[in-house]
Amino acid sequence: MNDDQWLAERFETDRPRLEAVAFRMLGSSGEAEDAVQEAWFRLAASDTARIDNLSGWLTTVVGRVCLDQLRRRKSRAEQPMPTSFDGTVAVEPTALPGPADVAADPESAAVIADSVSLALLVVLETLEPAERLAFVLHDMFGVPFDDIAQIVDRTPAAARKLASRARARVRGTDVPQRQEVSKQRTVVEAFLAAARDGDFESLVSVLDPEITLRTDAAEVGQIIRGAAQIAGGAMTFAAMATAAQLVLADGKIGVVSSLPDLPTRVLVFTVAGDRIIAMEGVTDPDRVRAMELTLLDS
Repeated sequence: MNDDQWLAERFETDRPRLEAVAFRMLGSSGEAEDAVQEAWFRLAASDTARIDNLSGWLTTVVGRVCLDQLRRRKSRAEQPMPTSFDGTVAVEPTALPGPADVAADPESAAVIADSVSLALLVVLETLEPAERLAFVLHDMFGVPFDDIAQIVDRTPAAARKLASRARARVRGTDVPQRQEVSKQRTVVEAFLAAARDGDFESLVSVLDPEITLRTDAAEVGQIIRGAAQIAGGAMTFAAMATAAQLVLADGKIGVVSSLPDLPTRVLVFTVAGDRIIAMEGVTDPDRVRAMELTLLDS
């Protein structure tokens, strides 16, 4: 086997992990493949004899390519990539290989062997590019902050702070008024359960009689009023309720939901006491990107 063949085989061994890193950074399987291909081009043009840790080098290159792409996307105010908002859903990631399937180095040993939820991708889209990179590389793949610092051109301490801020947003560790959030969550979960079961009476019981539902699905927007009317409509979306994942959306309880042939949406609830007094459905990509979204533990 010549050097070129050996290098190609080593790269293919790392490819699943590199694509997993890029997918979590970019939220698009197509862009992830392009980022990994760019890493191959750079590797082929490099003096590999001077690379001590090939897997770590490739991770760094993919991270830089993705960071540049995120910054370009932000400067152009591009649509976030996890899903399309015209009624289709982006390709979901496949499960990642476990530690036994990748090379034995500090980066690949930390690979998480599960898929990425839609809600996590949506939340990641709300992070600044450097925050997203620090969180993905460190918390998901165990890349040391010394290496991350080189990618984002900051000190290791600053890279650690980036990951900490991102972690707080993603995991909700900085969420205030937890007791109040817990009470609101109970009401919303009761609404979702009733919607899944098609239980009209239970739906009405958690809705204020004067509740309003606003949606940006129509060009001018749409408002539906009244518990009975909204409950009747909610019963037709049992599958959507099943696919919903709880989040905090700008400090309010909400859900992220997506199904084939339906637009991804964030549904935000306003809860007072033990009833929902208002709901807002958001599908516009610019509005979703501008939201501060935090995942709630299931």
